[in-house]
Amino acid sequence: MFRFAALFLALGVALPAQAQLRQPSHCIAVAEGPERVMTASFRDPVPENSVRIRYVDHAMFLLQTPGGLSAMTDFTGWFGNVDFIPDVVTMNNAHSTHWTSAPDPAIPHVLEGWTRDGQAAEHYLDLGEMLVRNVPTDVLPRGMGGVPRVDGNSIFVFEVAGLCIGHLGHLHHEPTPEDYAMLGRMDVVMVAVDGGLTLDIGTVLSVMERLRSSVVIPMHWFGRSTLDLFLVGMEEAGYDVERTGQSDLTVSLRDLPDRPTVMVLEPQILTEP
Repeated sequence: MFRFAALFLALGVALPAQAQLRQPSHCIAVAEGPERVMTASFRDPVPENSVRIRYVDHAMFLLQTPGGLSAMTDFTGWFGNVDFIPDVVTMNNAHSTHWTSAPDPAIPHVLEGWTRDGQAAEHYLDLGEMLVRNVPTDVLPRGMGGVPRVDGNSIFVFEVAGLCIGHLGHLHHEPTPEDYAMLGRMDVVMVAVDGGLTLDIGTVLSVMERLRSSVVIPMHWFGRSTLDLFLVGMEEAGYDVERTGQSDLTVSLRDLPDRPTVMVLEPQILTEP
């Protein structure tokens, strides 16, 4: 219970000069229809009261705020041949495609999502405009036998622009009731859809129902056939599916869809305009 209580204790991190005050979030969506924009450069400013989510590769996303803060999920160390230092990176080490052992020392905040020395990862990073926290989950062995890696993965939650955005990482099982209580409602969620290496479609649907997400962004898919199987399952479950054809999506609390929607983003490494 200690680790979950500790999630709500701020660390007193100094605010960066470019940070703005974060719009309070209660993990509750009020919605009307997704904002449609052309693909933006990662150098472009983010509209007020919004967040830009860019699919970079596999399970790596770049989140950017109007005040200039940036966070990268499941950071592998390489995101393109560009001069760019994120403010925050999060990592999960279930596989090498979700972390790096040598992150750039210039990155101000490197958040590991796994157990070290028997202690579960605990993060509550308040940067003013963005709050980053985590909920640990287990990594299960493939096939029969083997020992689960307790708290080997983290679901990272980004509270920004009034939104709760969740990245499920290498989630191997449905979260526990205690996990769900700590997560709250996720307005936007990124979920692995590899068809069984992490979660099967049935479990994904159960998780989405509990999180009550307005926007679901698939990641960690191996080829179009894997992605398409997931999309068919989500459509049958009553989700709208939108193939954006873009690598980024700008969302705000007022512009969330009124029906749960899968937004398919195309992975693209960072490039200069």
